[in-house]
Amino acid sequence: MPQQSALYLKMHYMVAGTIPASTPLNDRRTINGWAIFDWANSAYALVISSAIFPAYYTSITNDMIQIGSVSISNSALYAYALSLSYVLIALLSPILSGIADASGRKKFFLKIFTTIGALSCFTLYFFRGMDQLDTGILGFMGATIGFTGALVFYNAYLPEIATEDRFDRVSARGFAFGYIGSVILLILNLVVIMNYASFGIASQGVATRLAFVSVGIWWLGFAQVTFFRLPKDRNGRFESQTLKRGFRELQTVWNQLTHLPNLKRFLIAFFFYSAGVQTVLYLAATFAEKELHFETTHLIMLILVLQLVAIIGAYFFAYLSERIGNKKSIFTMLFIWILVCITAYFTHSQGQFYVIAAFVGLVMGGIQSLSRSTYSKLVPPDTTDRTSYFSFYDILEKLAIVVGTFSWGAIEQLTGGMRPSILALIVFFLIGMLLLSRVTIDHAPSVELLEKA
Repeated sequence: MPQQSALYLKMHYMVAGTIPASTPLNDRRTINGWAIFDWANSAYALVISSAIFPAYYTSITNDMIQIGSVSISNSALYAYALSLSYVLIALLSPILSGIADASGRKKFFLKIFTTIGALSCFTLYFFRGMDQLDTGILGFMGATIGFTGALVFYNAYLPEIATEDRFDRVSARGFAFGYIGSVILLILNLVVIMNYASFGIASQGVATRLAFVSVGIWWLGFAQVTFFRLPKDRNGRFESQTLKRGFRELQTVWNQLTHLPNLKRFLIAFFFYSAGVQTVLYLAATFAEKELHFETTHLIMLILVLQLVAIIGAYFFAYLSERIGNKKSIFTMLFIWILVCITAYFTHSQGQFYVIAAFVGLVMGGIQSLSRSTYSKLVPPDTTDRTSYFSFYDILEKLAIVVGTFSWGAIEQLTGGMRPSILALIVFFLIGMLLLSRVTIDHAPSVELLEKA
């Protein structure tokens, strides 16, 4: 009977059109090709979004920038550019994902956003100061849009290349690849920047701008492996009715969500706890700099600690989920996130904060990986609209970033410090845990049974 169930599941995926019949599930080569995309695009997330570009931007721009009759701080302009990028992709991705599902051209859009992101990184080489401020802002926004836009289509491939029982491990592999690849490139860039004369580079500024170019090359170059190994697009074409069909695909998914209360509860829970998670990830370095007086070199070390421990966390919680289930594993991580917020509130030394950073790294890799794989398990296996489903997931994550960071800023402005802001994030985690308690997560037959079938 178990073998019959496994065979049914395997046939079910194919009959439903979720994967092409020629695409073998759980194929190591395909899975590694998929995971390499994380290796490729995470270079943006670490080098440009977190480690090097923010400090470079602050150092070459004026503290106050005049835009028309409005005077705005350079850090506020940076935050607004980031927010606007997320708003734009939140508006575009559901439309594009609907079109991708309708036309069967998921890989096409994956390539488009990857190219936009990589080319935008190249343009940052020309950002040398206030005279090129528009180039820097637009280049940063383009890279952000390329990164976030591609993730919608990349995540949607997970149920097409692996059976449900392997979602956790495959998702963890992708995040681990991303953490390892981005750390390697960051270290290489830091070596060049700190020893620019030894490499025949004119100045540290030029070396820094070359780091942005290296991200574009790394991103676009390694993505070719992913493009080659992932299943081919269906032979659909863009026709006059494709856009309308795209909107219909999106409307269909929305209608289906209203009849899938379990999935909808998970999405709402994900929104709330992601608001807490993403806010910590984006503003931990700012907290360390302002409240604990970390220098730039120490901040980079802090980020490296986060990335390296996150590799362990992604695999550890994937293993733990196999033992106690996804739901209990996510609960465990959310409890640790709450402890992190409480501890950070009372932390006043850099040494203590390194310990906290290690725990953040541990649950950072796990919560992102398991959230993606859990959502994949809850999406109906017979749907052909997976990209549209994942666009809702992606939009909620982006809106959670906006809500979380805005709440942080508002509380900081009212209280005059960051410590109340980080303590207030506990509310997001508690609401997420409450909603998650009402979610039921089933498990698929084991992969051994599938292989025997």
